Amino acid sequence: MPRSEEVKQRLREEQRAHILEAAKRVFARKGLKATMDDIATEASVSHGLAYRYFASKEAILATLAQQAFQANPVTFQQELDTTKTPGERLNRLVRAIIESRRHPEFIQFLDHLHKAEATPDELREQLHRRGHALHTVLRQLIVEGQETGEVAAGDPEQLVRAFLACIDGLVKWADYDPEHYQEHFPDAEIFLRMFKP
Repeated sequence: MPRSEEVKQRLREEQRAHILEAAKRVFARKGLKATMDDIATEASVSHGLAYRYFASKEAILATLAQQAFQANPVTFQQELDTTKTPGERLNRLVRAIIESRRHPEFIQFLDHLHKAEATPDELREQLHRRGHALHTVLRQLIVEGQETGEVAAGDPEQLVRAFLACIDGLVKWADYDPEHYQEHFPDAEIFLRMFKP
């Protein structure tokens, strides 16, 4: 019995997602030096099939970057909602950031994109804007939390930079010791301690 168009479409979507997952792992390991051959091998598909779904490595990069920007659980504007206290919003944001690092492939991929000279200017600008938005929202919540007594006193900029340095360290840890990354992944409470008064 021939497959319906709906079944064919679902299979195409699954194959495309499978190739993207393989690409994510390859880019996390190799950075932008990864090739379409590397991606096809990782996905256990032919070189031709990989090209049927994506015209180039750059097309895969763009798709993965868009997924990272859209699907990231860290939604900064949500944290500006004033129905919760600044401390509660900071707590929620920190937990979301830490959870996003629990599975580091996307973060490693974005780190490679940020560092590589071959990164297209448009993607580099998106990364910069996203980093700036995170910095701005963290700082705002720290300032507001200091005013309510929920966050430790001190220079808000230093608190932001200390926190960001810690989470950046998780990416380096994933590169250095991937076998034990999940086993000893720190709980969000450890990061939240630096903000407690």
